[in-house]
Amino acid sequence: MSASFAAGPSDPTVQPVPASVVQQVDAADTTLHNPQRAVIALGSNLGNRLETLQGAIDALEDTPGVRVKAVSPVYETEPWGVEPDSQPSYFNAVVVVKTTLPPSSLLERAHAVEEAFHRVREEHWGARTLDVDIVAYADVVSADPHLTLPHPRAHQRAFVLVPWHDVDPQAQLPGHGPVAGLLTALADDGVTPRADLELRLPE
Repeated sequence: MSASFAAGPSDPTVQPVPASVVQQVDAADTTLHNPQRAVIALGSNLGNRLETLQGAIDALEDTPGVRVKAVSPVYETEPWGVEPDSQPSYFNAVVVVKTTLPPSSLLERAHAVEEAFHRVREEHWGARTLDVDIVAYADVVSADPHLTLPHPRAHQRAFVLVPWHDVDPQAQLPGHGPVAGLLTALADDGVTPRADLELRLPE
C-alpha cells in the first residue's frame, strides 16, 4: 500500500513556527559565517524517549557553530531491520540545522550527544537510548566510509522521510531527488504520528 501521507500536503497537525521564533533563529544565524544546511534524524526506543529527543535537540543547539532551524513532529515507529516485537517502538523526529562545522566535526558532535545519553553500540540495529544520524549535509554526496552522505539508507526509511517532509515539503535528498517523490514509493510501515507529543525549538 502506498503511503497516504505522500500525495497530499503536510500533516495538518503540524503547526507553523511563530514568526517571532523564526526571527530569533535567523538573528542567531548572523553569528555563523557561511553556514551549511544539514538534516539530522533522531530516534530513541529506551528510557524516557521524548525527554531524550528534546535533550538531544538542546545539546545540538548548545554546540558552537550549530543553530537548530526546525524541529519536526514526533512519530512512533516500529524498529527497522529486526524481528517484529523484539524491541520497544521508537520515537523519531528530524531537525534541520545550519552549521559552520564540517561534516566530520558534526558527526563527532552527534556521537558525543549519543554518548551523553548513554548510547551503547553492542549490536547492529540494537535497541538504543538515542540515535543521532546525519541524513544530509548541504548537497554533499560522498562515499567516505566514515560518513557516507547522504545517509545510505535514508531513501528507504519512512521514519526519516515523513518527519523531514513535514518540516520541508520541498526537501531534496541529494542523489535521490525530492523527498515527496521518495515517499510515494514507500509503504506505510508503521510510522504513526503522535499529535499528543511535541518537541520544541530551543529558546
